[in-house]
Amino acid sequence: MPDATASVLLLGATGQVGHALRRTLAPLGAVHAPDRPAVDLTDLASVRAAVRELGPDLVVNAAAYTDVDGAEEEPARAARINAEAPRVLAEAARAVGAWLVHYSTDYVFDGTKRAPYTEADAPSPISVYGRTKRDGEKAIRTVGGRHVILRTSWVYSRRRSNFVRTMLRLAGENDRLTVVDDQIGVPTWAGWCAEATASVCERLLAGDDMPEAGCYHLAGTGQTSWYGLARAVFAQFGHTDVTVEPVSSGEYETAAPRPAYTVLDSSRARAAFDLPAVPWTAQLARFHKRVRTADGERVARG
Repeated sequence: MPDATASVLLLGATGQVGHALRRTLAPLGAVHAPDRPAVDLTDLASVRAAVRELGPDLVVNAAAYTDVDGAEEEPARAARINAEAPRVLAEAARAVGAWLVHYSTDYVFDGTKRAPYTEADAPSPISVYGRTKRDGEKAIRTVGGRHVILRTSWVYSRRRSNFVRTMLRLAGENDRLTVVDDQIGVPTWAGWCAEATASVCERLLAGDDMPEAGCYHLAGTGQTSWYGLARAVFAQFGHTDVTVEPVSSGEYETAAPRPAYTVLDSSRARAAFDLPAVPWTAQLARFHKRVRTADGERVARG
């Protein structure tokens, strides 16, 4: 167990994974989570200053431009947040001797493979969002220093805009939905992702038997389509009256193209950081339990 007086700088603490990280990183030391006005990733000087002034042992970057379709309209903004800011963070972390933990995405791949992607597969993104995330990875590797890049996929939680939250809202408004069935990936509950990240960070701060720096995939086991995920969500939450019909991506127009297959093989991270293999279905069940518990507590408080 690392020294609990470690200093951790957490960026993006209001996002899906970032919000959960505030809880999971707390046992590791003092977590400093400045809000956006204090550290704006479009203001690279503020990013550099935040690291320099705190001098943390660990920087966790959970902030990103995640609007896949919006990035097609705002490529410069997406690039500044997803590519340039990570470069500055890597430079600043290296200057103070801190570890940098940075999140990336399955959308760095083009989806043409038909077996789970490993860290050895070359990124080949097909959208602006995917390209900016790939460029952020490349920038961090170029700077060097102590860093871990965690690629995850299909993240959901009770916060912000995400597929599961959207499905639960639509279930209360419709009795019939159409959902894309030809995009395959691994759904990831933000709470599980934050727990696994805390385990990674604990190993990094401990300093002994150190895993190598670099990129690791961080997702559960198994795979499904968006259609399959929607059906699983409705079954888990008891929306048995909602009929879900599969459609092709061609029938559901979006500004940005989506890769057809982005299943991540996370065996390297499990081996390096002693993480358990957790099926995506088990993560969804835990998410459901967490939602029900939180709702029950709110009712009890009145």
